[in-house]
Amino acid sequence: MKKIIIGNTDLEVAPINLGGNVFGWTLDEKKSFEILDAFTDKGFNFIDTADIYSHWVDGGSGGQSETILGKWMKERGNRDNIIMATKVGGASGTHPVDTSKKHILETVDKSLQRLQTDYIDLYYTHFDDEKTPVEETLEAYDEIIKAGKVRYIAASNVSPERLIESMEVAEKNGLPKYQALQPHYNLVERTDYETKYAPLAEKYGLTVFPYWALASGFLTGKYRSEEDFSKSVRGESVKKYLDEKGIAVLNALDKVSEKHNTTPATVSLAWLLAKPNLGAPIASATSTKQLQTLFDAPELALDQSDIDLLDTASK
Repeated sequence: MKKIIIGNTDLEVAPINLGGNVFGWTLDEKKSFEILDAFTDKGFNFIDTADIYSHWVDGGSGGQSETILGKWMKERGNRDNIIMATKVGGASGTHPVDTSKKHILETVDKSLQRLQTDYIDLYYTHFDDEKTPVEETLEAYDEIIKAGKVRYIAASNVSPERLIESMEVAEKNGLPKYQALQPHYNLVERTDYETKYAPLAEKYGLTVFPYWALASGFLTGKYRSEEDFSKSVRGESVKKYLDEKGIAVLNALDKVSEKHNTTPATVSLAWLLAKPNLGAPIASATSTKQLQTLFDAPELALDQSDIDLLDTASK
């Protein structure tokens, strides 16, 4: 399988990034281990989590996903084969978004403890509090990189302005630079990324790992009517997509997936993989059947007519 090198790093990842938000939420430890084993058995090595997963959904403090991943890596003895990404700065329970140096230095140690590891491969600014000076945040990252706790840093929910400022401050002061970008981007959420962030990814050589790559399951095609929203815990969050544009996207996905004898989810991920600077879409799975749709995406080569059809439907 062809691997991708992240930004200007020595991190090589397979082209699907497994989302860890379901571990400890919709999947218990045993089921999580089964999904992780199946994922890595196929040669994939890139896992995404965050310090606040997975009880952010009900106001808890999080950490369950990291804990499960730590136990799994310890039991399997495979830490050196995994590229582990986690995040700092997200709000959890009563704790607000925080990218201060104090918070980062405290939080990284808790993540390392839960992950049962000495280092994090890729450490994201999950959300930017937009008040901590970017110098302070980058100085904190510099400290933990020099201490060997983190290898490289990346940005998720950071405004274009603060992202530009971070890159300029890093360049000027010899501080660590973000190497990857994790935006909200998929067939039904294109405008924000393509107009504001894609030019920055190109300019700064950032490798892009889109989250909600399947629009919370909408792009799998399983939500096609109001009655379908009760099919999963995520059902309510996809209501907004069931409009004229969303139905047009599903129809286009049906055509392309039928042509290639595959699924709408696989086509959706393959469409992302065809985009410039795209490294690996982030998608979670709660069954081996769902995993197969992820495995199939890097193998699917969409032709220009497929891409044009999907681009037009999703504009």
